[in-house]
Amino acid sequence: MMGQAIRIWAALILIASLSACTTIQLEPLPEGMTDQPPADWQDRSTKLRRFDHWQLSGKLAVRQPSDSGTAIINYWIQEGEAYDLGLSSSFLGMGSTNLKGVPGFIELTLSNGETYRSGDPDALMKAATGWQLPMESLTWWIRGLPAPGGDFRLLFDDRGELAMIRQAGWEIRYDRWHELQGDVPSLPARITALKEDKRVRVVVSSWQDLTP
Repeated sequence: MMGQAIRIWAALILIASLSACTTIQLEPLPEGMTDQPPADWQDRSTKLRRFDHWQLSGKLAVRQPSDSGTAIINYWIQEGEAYDLGLSSSFLGMGSTNLKGVPGFIELTLSNGETYRSGDPDALMKAATGWQLPMESLTWWIRGLPAPGGDFRLLFDDRGELAMIRQAGWEIRYDRWHELQGDVPSLPARITALKEDKRVRVVVSSWQDLTP
């Protein structure tokens, strides 16, 4: 009996010490936000994932330590995983720039006709334009969805609207929304993606449903 009691006390001491060592300090939530999704979030997110044929226009602004610039988004056409993006900017002499890609591949055509292709979209964007744009993730974030294949955290405001996505070191903030007709949920009108000393902002002036 004495041996059993000693073993039980030893086990209790071990559990207590492990509990003390593995306590996780959760990051406080921003004021007015919750990480508990609203009751209709599952339905909304399912509809947004199905909304994968669309077109938008608007403005893009990039701020980073080395340089900053803006561009007009003449069009951004998304057809499933394939995107076709037309930008106009005087930044670094970019002029009219076209981006076409699918996950794992991008083709970039500059205003002088030079075309570059790469299996690393982010690296090619940085080399050709100086901008650090997470294009493959942006195709999801722009709809108000986390990109697939990585951990993320969603935060909602007190009205149940998506307020923030935290993913891959980026913090994506949402503060304006467009209402579309039909069965498509509200779509972002402005998103701001922040990572360390970098900021990417997209302001959407119009959305168009291209669902076949």
